[in-house]
Amino acid sequence: MRMDIKHAVLAAATLLATTGAFAVDAAAAKALAGKSACLACHATDKKLVGPSYKDVAAKHKGQANALDVVAARIKSGGSGIYGPVPMPPQPQLKDDELKLLAGWILAGAPDK
Repeated sequence: MRMDIKHAVLAAATLLATTGAFAVDAAAAKALAGKSACLACHATDKKLVGPSYKDVAAKHKGQANALDVVAARIKSGGSGIYGPVPMPPQPQLKDDELKLLAGWILAGAPDK
């Protein structure tokens, strides 16, 4: 019985992490992505210079700390996760902007 409760809690946490937890203001996030030059290298559903947002979302699906991980990667930049081309850092973005972008990406970069 105790194991059933653990499984139920884990299932609920996973559901939250992969759905409603990443509900964002898509218009604001897309505008910020455009202003921050993210869209020069990333697209929603196809690889450009960097991975598609859907690929990023799939890679982090089910990770409890996905929002923080993606936000930190946007801020610090880096390379090696999706290939050798470096992503420039975005240190000028505020924490709420980083979370907005990360949540939007993890939601699959919806238009609405």
